[in-house]
Amino acid sequence: MTTNTTTAGVPGFTQQDFDVFRLQGLEERMAAIQNRIQPKFRAIGERLAADAAVHAGNEMHLHIARHLRRKVNPPKDTWLAICGNKRGYKAHPHFQLGLFDDHLFMWLAFIYELPNKSGIATALLNRIDDVIAAVPDDFVVSMDHMKKDSAAVSGMTKRDWTETLIRFRDVQKAELLIGRHVLAGDELLQDGEALLGLASSTFETLMPIYRMASV
Repeated sequence: MTTNTTTAGVPGFTQQDFDVFRLQGLEERMAAIQNRIQPKFRAIGERLAADAAVHAGNEMHLHIARHLRRKVNPPKDTWLAICGNKRGYKAHPHFQLGLFDDHLFMWLAFIYELPNKSGIATALLNRIDDVIAAVPDDFVVSMDHMKKDSAAVSGMTKRDWTETLIRFRDVQKAELLIGRHVLAGDELLQDGEALLGLASSTFETLMPIYRMASV
């Protein structure tokens, strides 16, 4: 039986959720993701999508990763995505909330499947001062959604931002993810409403960059 930690109906995440990624074998881990994590994603994601729609000015749709390409190796992370396209999210700028085994991530994500990656990167480069001004110092940046690695925005210069965006533009597999990491042991994650508030404010903060990328 799966027990959700909830506050006012919104589920939070406990250490047991992160421990799902320590389960061995594809079937065992996928069953735990589907039974334990995805119901929480749906509950919090529906609220996040509604909040994001208000700030985006158009309908935003919830997608939950299904990991259908996984045939042997179990997923190392899992996530929900929110974007303006109802049919899919990978080919569009989108927001993500998800889990690795040691942290929760919240991203504005531009991944390599974007058909207009070069155009989006150019649009952001043309407004790089606005991009930098929009991202708080306690956020992080990554260039690969499959890895845990990230760079603290507080340590990034304008040259670092420029090089990051140029790499995103010119390297086929390079991605751009901007947002927050919250460690698995942070008590905030167990409070559903507090987590929802942090995620919603994170996505609202990043909404100007989402709009800049709508080219």
